[in-house]
Amino acid sequence: MLVHTVYFWLKPELTAPQCAEFRKGVESLGGIKAVKAIYVGTPAKTPKRPIIDDSYSFALTVVCDDLAGHDAYQVDPLHLAFVERFKTFWNRVQIYDAD
Repeated sequence: MLVHTVYFWLKPELTAPQCAEFRKGVESLGGIKAVKAIYVGTPAKTPKRPIIDDSYSFALTVVCDDLAGHDAYQVDPLHLAFVERFKTFWNRVQIYDAD
């Protein structure tokens, strides 16, 4: 199993409809064949602690069977279209991959 986790920091000037459109775009990545599970969310309202970074706007976690699935996900037309459509929405993206 490979877990691909992506954190997005959206531009502060985005409107609520744009943020909703972005979320739908992120959720659409679940339609990629290599994706076994997908989770999309925003920072939880957990108590503030020095070790918690809740500065991001959206988090995406994608689970694939293996590295080959991850690699297929990266070049899938749905993923490429998502990046092309929404790349102007974010200031920063941070990715963590684990197996």
